[in-house]
Amino acid sequence: MTIFALGVNHKTASVALREQVAFSPEQLHQALPALREQTGVGEAVILSTCNRTELYCHGASSADMLVGWLAGYHRIPLEQLREHCYTYQDDQAIEHLMAVASGLDSLVLGEPQILGQVKQAYQFARNQASVGTVLERLFQSTFRVAKTVRSETKVGENAVSVAFAAVNLAKQIFAELPQSRVLLVGAGDTAELVAQHLTEQGVKQLMVANRTISRATDVAEKFNGQAHTLGELPELLPQADIVISSTASPLPIIGKGLIESALKARRRQPMLLIDLAVPRDIEEQVNDLNDAFLYTVDDLQGIITENLRNREEAAAEAKVIIREHSDAFTAWMRQLDHVDILRDFRQANQRMAEEQLARARTQLQAGKNPEDVVQELTQRLTKQFLHQPTRMMRDAGAAGDFATLAVFQRLIADDE
Repeated sequence: MTIFALGVNHKTASVALREQVAFSPEQLHQALPALREQTGVGEAVILSTCNRTELYCHGASSADMLVGWLAGYHRIPLEQLREHCYTYQDDQAIEHLMAVASGLDSLVLGEPQILGQVKQAYQFARNQASVGTVLERLFQSTFRVAKTVRSETKVGENAVSVAFAAVNLAKQIFAELPQSRVLLVGAGDTAELVAQHLTEQGVKQLMVANRTISRATDVAEKFNGQAHTLGELPELLPQADIVISSTASPLPIIGKGLIESALKARRRQPMLLIDLAVPRDIEEQVNDLNDAFLYTVDDLQGIITENLRNREEAAAEAKVIIREHSDAFTAWMRQLDHVDILRDFRQANQRMAEEQLARARTQLQAGKNPEDVVQELTQRLTKQFLHQPTRMMRDAGAAGDFATLAVFQRLIADDE
């Protein structure tokens, strides 16, 4: 019985291939039982995100069988998939899952979203009765590892994306960031990500200005902001404490004169301007103005590089934590070896029988009727032998643990 991890991710496969092997929520309802039935695995969890699709399995199967099933399910040539997938077994599979959940295998090192996605995949499989004793223990151990990594290392503390770095910079300059009024110039993917981070930091006063009002409206409505056109910039800039710009304009759209007028209208209250665009959206001469603090994407890149270096150092610490927990889980798995379990089971029952036999001999030596002694011995042995299984069956029934009940059912059927 082996633990396997098999998959493709952003490191091994193109977006096109990752799209081909992805599972929709509707597909998972059919895929999980099909995976178990056709490959012979006893337990399975399928993790499918935009950057990875992975199978985690426990049972009498093989890596080749799992690759073949994944290729067949998505109708992809086997050799094409084999060329871009990876497989791990036992210790390596355990460490891989723990690294994934801790954000060490993500496109952005230390990103926290993946842990929630792993939890969703586990819960879905559990609801489908696809998680048994081993994967239950493995995923619960994994969640504890991810929590420890977050609390005991700095792997997720520093900004490593331009959008998050911009918001983090604003937070450092404006201690009361939630009370600040923010103007986003542009409404592309970067602006939307900035808006998301701002909202998470508690910002409620958000303006979005864009060349097309429809796109500005789309972004503004998602974050309870106000939509405007670029033509309204002269009226909007004096209202903004923070301006974050990320358009695709080939020429600057915010000049020194606009900011100078805005500062005058603000009675010299300082403005933070962050230019995420390449080419620049904001004229470099804005730096010459008092009370205007301009940062470009190059300034942020220096912050990001340093933060990424810090995260990589923290990742090394996280790997030590993962190895310790992986070793502990492997030790638990070894305890499940059937030879050891059988030996312990026989020894426990042998001790129980010897104790009752000694009690029976004492009763016989005391002159008790042999027929009564034998009958009492039989009753005591039966009661003791059945006590633990009876309790387990009762608990399994109350918890809806049908896998455990099925094992007892097989034992009864075999006895018959």
